[in-house]
Amino acid sequence: MNIKIEDTDSKAIVFDKIRTEIEKHNFSIINEDQTRPWGGFFVIEESQASAFIAKFFPHLKLDEVQITNKLSPKILVVAPEKRLSWQYHFRRAEIWKVVEGPVGVKISDTDEEGELKTLQNGDFIQMDKGERHRLIGLDSWGVIAEIWQHTDQDNPSDEDDIVRLQDDFGR
Repeated sequence: MNIKIEDTDSKAIVFDKIRTEIEKHNFSIINEDQTRPWGGFFVIEESQASAFIAKFFPHLKLDEVQITNKLSPKILVVAPEKRLSWQYHFRRAEIWKVVEGPVGVKISDTDEEGELKTLQNGDFIQMDKGERHRLIGLDSWGVIAEIWQHTDQDNPSDEDDIVRLQDDFGR
């Protein structure tokens, strides 16, 4: 993806540019959320997971990514100077690739936040189920391709599968 986001772009314009770029690559957006205080996301049709992996994670094979038979592709959008909650999940692992950055990431196996790592365009990170993590917007808008790897065949992960250990927005 080649998104030209300007520092002066409003949130609505940033989302319009990303939506246009997603659709240009023939991905179907089934849900979009611009209401998150840290930015928002686009949910891509699950039947397009293998094409999404081929586009954003060409170094991975589908059978390396699938824990169960369900994968959920998303595009995360994090605003400058905003942080997602310090969190973990019971029913999913996650794979991220920076599409537009840089962005900050903290990970840890404990409830204490790890050190800030700066990821640049093209960088890749994987979080296991239960691993604590936080995505952080730095000086500019960050765009992340994300795959949810559902770990429970009978009870797939959803937006409620978030354990927040700390949250700047009191959620």
